[in-house]
Amino acid sequence: MCPDSRSHSAPAFGRQQGIGLPIALFVITVLALLVAGMAQLQQGTGQAVSLQVQSQRALHAAESGAQLAVAEVLDAASCTGVPAVQVFSVGALRGCQAALSCAATAPVPLGGSSGNQVFTLVSRGQCGTGNELASRVVEVGVR
Repeated sequence: MCPDSRSHSAPAFGRQQGIGLPIALFVITVLALLVAGMAQLQQGTGQAVSLQVQSQRALHAAESGAQLAVAEVLDAASCTGVPAVQVFSVGALRGCQAALSCAATAPVPLGGSSGNQVFTLVSRGQCGTGNELASRVVEVGVR
């Protein structure tokens, strides 16, 4: 009742054909390419986020410099108290700076009790170095 194992001969290994190994190599290659592509995408996204953060810091540095310049102009009623550069050394703006400039226009006949002198303040905030350098400009008119 048992089948006779001698009556069936095993096929020769040289004649066996299979597609398993080529398919496995193809799948491994495709997966490796997908992983490499995702790594490139992740790296690019990380750099974009870093530059966005530096850009926001530069904008805040420019705004802070402009606020400092406005306070100096209103206190002195002239551009003499406005510093040329304000370097930030604490908090989120550490390592950033604001280059400030002030220009006074000729007195113009304006109504009101604020006077007739108009000052134009420009603040250029910069943060980062090298490829991650970000710069933003804020311009303010003060009377």
